[in-house]
Amino acid sequence: MAKMIMTVDDSASIRQMVSFTLKQAGYQVVEAVDGKDAFDKIKKSRINMLITDLNMPQMDGIELIRNVRTLPSARFMPIIMLTTESQASKKQEGKSAGATGWIVKPFKPEQLLAVVKKVLG
Repeated sequence: MAKMIMTVDDSASIRQMVSFTLKQAGYQVVEAVDGKDAFDKIKKSRINMLITDLNMPQMDGIELIRNVRTLPSARFMPIIMLTTESQASKKQEGKSAGATGWIVKPFKPEQLLAVVKKVLG
């Protein structure tokens, strides 16, 4: 069965690009428009990996990661930040919250897939 990956971004075009890239590689994809939407869906679904933006309305990526890490089912789930932010302090904040990795936008599809394959195994 294909691995289920959630992509979270308030930009529809980014969500579509990430979804298209992942689906082409054989993954199943669930989309969420912000952290709150993502957290609600994660509680109800079996997600294998999370790819989230940092800056979003309602709940940002860091807060989403902190909340997701409280769920027993998602404690060890790979979480990748996909964001325009590249400062070391933001990366450290993401890592402290529980992010597995960090990709800076704009990204290349093959770069995204390489990271996904590496962390999902």
